Amino acid sequence: MGEIKQVSRETDASLPHSLWRAEQIRQAEIALAAAAGISLYALMERAGGALEQHILQRWPGVRRVLICCGAGNNGGDGYVLARRLREKGLMVTVLATREPARLKGDAGRAASSWLAAGGSVLGVDAPVPAPDLVIDAVLGTGVALPVEGDPARLIARINHWQQEGTPVLAVDLPSGLQADTGLVLGEVVQASETLTFIGLKPGLLTGAGPNWCGRLSLAPLGLAIDRWGSPVAQRIDYPALASQLTPRRRTAHKGDHGRVLLVGGNAGMQGAILLAARAALRAGAGLVRVCQHPSLPAPSLSQPELMQADPSELGQGWDSVRVIGPGLGQDEWARRCFAAALCQNESLVIDADGLNLLAQHPLHRDNWVLTPHPGEAARLLGCRVAEVEADRLAAVTTLQQRYGGVVVLKGAGTLIHDGEQLRLCNEGNPGMASGGMGDLLSGIIAALLAQGLPAAQAAALGVALHGEAGDLAATEGERGMLASDLLPWVRRLVNPQISQER
Repeated sequence: MGEIKQVSRETDASLPHSLWRAEQIRQAEIALAAAAGISLYALMERAGGALEQHILQRWPGVRRVLICCGAGNNGGDGYVLARRLREKGLMVTVLATREPARLKGDAGRAASSWLAAGGSVLGVDAPVPAPDLVIDAVLGTGVALPVEGDPARLIARINHWQQEGTPVLAVDLPSGLQADTGLVLGEVVQASETLTFIGLKPGLLTGAGPNWCGRLSLAPLGLAIDRWGSPVAQRIDYPALASQLTPRRRTAHKGDHGRVLLVGGNAGMQGAILLAARAALRAGAGLVRVCQHPSLPAPSLSQPELMQADPSELGQGWDSVRVIGPGLGQDEWARRCFAAALCQNESLVIDADGLNLLAQHPLHRDNWVLTPHPGEAARLLGCRVAEVEADRLAAVTTLQQRYGGVVVLKGAGTLIHDGEQLRLCNEGNPGMASGGMGDLLSGIIAALLAQGLPAAQAAALGVALHGEAGDLAATEGERGMLASDLLPWVRRLVNPQISQER
């Protein structure tokens, strides 16, 4: 069966990095089980055993377990678990959306074994004693339509118990969540924890998934899916990428680490460009200049290491990397700066109003990194935000195809696409949903580009480092966390060898 691997802020690196669509996992399950001479029912028994192991480890004092079973193989896993827990002496109650006699295939076999062992099955609305733990085995990965009828009523009951303080363990994924996208299909279970099987599904880590799955664990069930095919995406995190930040040569000078020019900071919006510029400094750029509105005070008054540039200097080629957009605005001054700043061959990072101006006059380039949040992505695609969030993997793919370069679609489960590989970063926390966080990310990515990292590598590492800094800053609380609170952590994280020594 193999060890159950768990994800939390401290143990993200212990989870596999490959992400798989539900159909890929279904095909792999059939192929790998056949190759190993294992029946699919035996895999269902393994799933029940993994659930049993997880429950006994996480809730060793539990006595009353309520298992909510659907009509498919997800429900079959629940029936196997019910039988195994009853054999352990626990008091198990089963609620089901379909009578056992009407179940087919392996799910029907699992339900028959539960009944043969002395168990019983109640209807969705049957009164039951207050449970110590609720198991969600209602709907699996095959759900494609909005949930209604008996499954919806049973999900509502599960959520009621959860709101009353009873922990809920979801089998494979919370019922009502789309496995590939993280889209909520009408009704969805609010899980305290989710034990998913065989491979990680992207919908657990992006879209609405992180809001519903709770603490996430994986049970491979003895199947090595990584040996079977190509995943749809790779999960990234700071621990896995930190080795790219090698120590500098003892003879290094500031010219070795690139020159970053930031264009933005319209009247009344200097804070955005200063945050991005400070992030570029703290992430290791050799020299940083700011091109901002002439009415604003010099950036050196807030950060002595920052130099000021005039818009007339945008064509002089001083910089090796250019950030366009933080605090830029969309007035005539902003439009002139945007047009002048784009007339270069340097590496570009486009954010904020730079993206909004780009949406008005779309271009395709290979030398930029675009960093839209869902609202900016919707403007770039000419659609609604809800359409972006309904399938974030499709949205980031379309953005990259339409605009070129590397696209970073920010949000819970940030996605990075360079035209060849799709990456997902699940670091970060709700405390980062505040002003200025995106400006920091732009500055970090620009600094990594300036230090010689290729665009896809700089974008992925920048996103992971940004999320890790946010998680470290959040140890003092998510609510009230400021973008500037991340800057000391950014400096530590771009020097991983020093952090490890300490």
